[in-house]
Amino acid sequence: MVQLNLFNITPLFLVTDVVKAAEHYRDKLGFRILDYYGDPPCFVFVTRGGVDIMLKLAEPPAQANPNGAYGVWDGYVWVSDIEAIHAELRGRGAKIVKEPTSAPYGAREMEVEDSSGYRICFAENVAKSE
Repeated sequence: MVQLNLFNITPLFLVTDVVKAAEHYRDKLGFRILDYYGDPPCFVFVTRGGVDIMLKLAEPPAQANPNGAYGVWDGYVWVSDIEAIHAELRGRGAKIVKEPTSAPYGAREMEVEDSSGYRICFAENVAKSE
């Protein structure tokens, strides 16, 4: 078997309005919008601190089916300081659906929901090394 290096995974979220979704990520979650594709826009990357998310137009709109609608995550983002990201996102008016709490596996987690219903968990690893 060939040894490969894997670096990250980039989720693709199907949305009903690419521009509205991208602007939400910019304004509420602090991401940067990269180039839009299509006229009208049908695809865009948003990025923040090495985390990329693809937003694609759902055709038909019923294809947009976030896990957040079922109360589970669509993405999990590791951060260095959960309290700082919590304060920032609260200040931006992000929809925080779960305040920072301690998980039994050594993480502090908070959940936000985007304008399309996708749920993203931000987490800090606080497990004590032995």
